[in-house]
Amino acid sequence: MLDDAVLGARGRLVCNPVDLAYRYQEVVPDGDPDARVVFREGADPSVVLHRGRYFMFVSMSRGFWYSDDLVDWHFRATEKLPAFDYAPDVRAIGDELYISASRKGEPCPFFRSRDPLADDFEQVTAGSFDFWDPSLFPDHDGALYLYWGCSAETPIYGVQLDPKTLGPVGAAAALIVSDTSRRGWERAGESYRPLQRIFDGKDVTEAIGDAPYLEGAWMTKHDGTYYLQYSAPGTEFNTYADGYVTATSPLGPFEYASSSPFSSKPGGFITGAGHGSTFQDAYGNWWHVATMRISVAHPFERRIGLFPAGFDEEGVLFCNQNFADYPRRIPTGAIDPWDRIAPEWMLLSLNASATASSQHDAHPARLATDEDVRTWWIASTAEQGEWITVDLGALKRVEAVQVNLADPDVAAFAPRRTDGARWRSNYRSIDPAEHATEIVIEISGDGEEWQVVSDTRSARADQPHALVVLEEAVMARFVRCTAGELPYGAPFAVSGIRVFGLGEGPLPALPAVSARRDDARTAELRWDPVPGAQGYNVRYGTHPEKLYSSWHLHGDTTLQLGSLNAGTPYWVAVDSFSEAGVSIATATLRV
Repeated sequence: MLDDAVLGARGRLVCNPVDLAYRYQEVVPDGDPDARVVFREGADPSVVLHRGRYFMFVSMSRGFWYSDDLVDWHFRATEKLPAFDYAPDVRAIGDELYISASRKGEPCPFFRSRDPLADDFEQVTAGSFDFWDPSLFPDHDGALYLYWGCSAETPIYGVQLDPKTLGPVGAAAALIVSDTSRRGWERAGESYRPLQRIFDGKDVTEAIGDAPYLEGAWMTKHDGTYYLQYSAPGTEFNTYADGYVTATSPLGPFEYASSSPFSSKPGGFITGAGHGSTFQDAYGNWWHVATMRISVAHPFERRIGLFPAGFDEEGVLFCNQNFADYPRRIPTGAIDPWDRIAPEWMLLSLNASATASSQHDAHPARLATDEDVRTWWIASTAEQGEWITVDLGALKRVEAVQVNLADPDVAAFAPRRTDGARWRSNYRSIDPAEHATEIVIEISGDGEEWQVVSDTRSARADQPHALVVLEEAVMARFVRCTAGELPYGAPFAVSGIRVFGLGEGPLPALPAVSARRDDARTAELRWDPVPGAQGYNVRYGTHPEKLYSSWHLHGDTTLQLGSLNAGTPYWVAVDSFSEAGVSIATATLRV
């Protein structure tokens, strides 16, 4: 095990979703003001390490984020890049960053910068063709390539570019096509079950069927092999994931990797891990940053997730996404991404009782502890001082608290955009504002005497998914959150008060699991409930010692594992967990 000198101090922790000041968007379907929706959005992240600093570009952000340590991210606005182009791509070429983004029907420009914080972006070219979800890739020999695609009907394309003009050299090649008959994870639908699909207010279910949107291309070269990554089946599903193909040359021919998807998070508090980018940190560690979904107010209501990644000795690309929305330390040195399967701290607040100063009947306080980012408690007024209190049921060792805000009623309070700037006719980004999410977090052992552990009323910071790590662990039973100023003066709404620490008692027993392969793409897993278990972590993979994928469950004792590749054997292990920790299964079951 690595010590704190490498894994970082108590303050060097992150907890997905990454806490960014996600920008608010406005949707007015068919121009109907009564149907107006306002929601936060952050998706399609592209991250690079440039001159000792990390830069992250995110869709519809009107700027970018930068960080020195992958923990604290700072926003830098810019008026020199297009504000309303989707899936911005960033690549470091020499001492400069090159940026492009998505447009359909008109040429896509390229920009570059030596010093992004100085806002010195300049347009290199107005572009010579249109593309969607771009990924620019500079090879070691100086050659330049572009990959792109975002459609349920067309493939992922690639083409070589002239390094000077950034125009195509030769014809584009079709590199990846979907195959839902053999790749279970590409099938559209919640947990791979058919689901109605709505885009721009229109039902496209019948037209699309289970066809995935192939999108989010990203190229990584490792040990002479080209890894072309892509996402499917759709951003609005819990199964949104990234797979890959490999080749010995940048335009193929490519071979599908049977270990796909390599980035997948279908269970837990927040789900989805598709359309991302793979990069190395300053210590050589690999990371994958991806899109996580909420998709309640609108399919594009999304967030960002950060996951340890890497390549094994056989060149298999993977992510460690076990307990991927629990706190994780960010290292200050080289680490083994599989150093830890079980988290350092467990969840103490699952289904804990909660009371509040007020609540809507349809959104009671208990929804703040049900471990689902898609449900929430909401106060019945927009007044400051509304509060919610979580009762852990007994004194417990509290290490950290994550407060996740929701935006159910923002449309009634946010201003309407009037300057006409927009991405499409019914989709607009609201004018930026200095939002503050003022929250006071207190803890108590008896509900009478309270200790303030965080107070952001004077910080003027927008932290919709704040993780507060206590200076030292405290024995507490109650956690209370009280609202001050909130964005646009909207009501206090919380999708998750998540309390982390370690409970007492023995670890739960391991379940006895039975499995059968329902079809070539699906396995059914069953087990009896384990006394004292909060839930189960299903790990699976294409080799008994390479269980690289996982599915986090609370309470369920069956799983239709629909992400399998036809003709590929799999091995499965089911761990059990409680507040005291995780019982890790050592035996695997072939399916």
